[in-house]
Amino acid sequence: MSTLDIALAVIGSAVLLIGLLSDPLKRRWLSGPLLALVLGVLLGPHVTGVLDPARWGEVSTLLEEVARLTVAVSLMGIALRLPRGYLREHWRSLVIVLGPVMVLMWLVSGLLVFALLAVPIWVALLVGAVLTPTDPVVASTIVQGRLAQRLLPARLRHFLSAESGANDTLAYPLVFLALLMLEKPASSAVGEWLWRVVIAENVGAVLLGGALGYLVGRLMLWGYRRDTFAPTSHLLFSVALTVAVLGATHLTGANGLLAVFVAGLVFRGVIPEDEDRTEERVQEGVNDFFLLPVFVLLGLALPWERWADLGWRGPALVVAVLLLRRLPAFVALSPAMRTVRGRSEAFFLGWFGPIGVAALYYGTLSWHESGHALVWTVASLVISASVLVHGISATPFSRRLSQAGERAGARR
Repeated sequence: MSTLDIALAVIGSAVLLIGLLSDPLKRRWLSGPLLALVLGVLLGPHVTGVLDPARWGEVSTLLEEVARLTVAVSLMGIALRLPRGYLREHWRSLVIVLGPVMVLMWLVSGLLVFALLAVPIWVALLVGAVLTPTDPVVASTIVQGRLAQRLLPARLRHFLSAESGANDTLAYPLVFLALLMLEKPASSAVGEWLWRVVIAENVGAVLLGGALGYLVGRLMLWGYRRDTFAPTSHLLFSVALTVAVLGATHLTGANGLLAVFVAGLVFRGVIPEDEDRTEERVQEGVNDFFLLPVFVLLGLALPWERWADLGWRGPALVVAVLLLRRLPAFVALSPAMRTVRGRSEAFFLGWFGPIGVAALYYGTLSWHESGHALVWTVASLVISASVLVHGISATPFSRRLSQAGERAGARR
């Protein structure tokens, strides 16, 4: 119990302190996830030894469940934050970034793992699928807050949010295609993937999430009309919907993250327009509460010895993935995206495809399903590097983009 008390006190204090100083920290190029990750490393068994997650049981299982819940909460926040009709208005740009760009991100990441680590191709593609999603949790730190609102146009902030939410849910079929190809003959694997993963688990998630989102939205309306709904119930409804959808999809075997995102979008469309701003603010607070502890936990559990076993290939893979996974494909296809205006915005959006809690969830899930510890080793290494690099570069790159926009406006 003393270890639990220490963990609760430290993580709770970290959340309070980082939350209190979030805007000043961003102005100094520091992000909450980065500070939380560093805190976890300092408290972990390799530095001070104050907290040792190995004493808590199966650490990978704990990481998987905490990451799943954290990503689900973030997806609900994105669904409530997007303007009504945004997906319909910007569907062409989103189709490009969620279609060819995302497939290229998967293939490039997988081929880099294959080339540098010399592992079987489907193991490499499994790692590539884990690294594909643009993380909604880390992305939220870039697009939220007063500094982001001042530096970035709402159009770009919404685009990053929408893409990170959607492609996080769509990484699920890629991960399970690789898992099935490792377990079964190709013809059998593809058939099961199409019928079970794509149709049953993903289409089923859309239907189940949409039904639950609509039902909860109608219940809220019923409470408004009969004056039984208290303002404090906003938090209850948002979190309860997220948890209920996760639980229901876990029982049915559907894609829980996709179901949560759809449930949030449908729920947002049902509730009164003057109330969805309140739901958005509430959900942003909930997202921040879950965001920082998961990075402290990741810092505690980093596999330093396995990273060392990779030798020079580990850092080389990190640099190659961060530079080649997303940026070239996004910039090349950006002229077809109406939402993206000019090369400055294309480079900015192409660079900010952070790898974070979504990859943590898929990485631990894939490790458990396949037994390949390399997935966790590479995923944790690239996640840590992405949190560092994207966290430090977020503010200066945002400032540069803002200045470029001001110069372009002055020339007009």
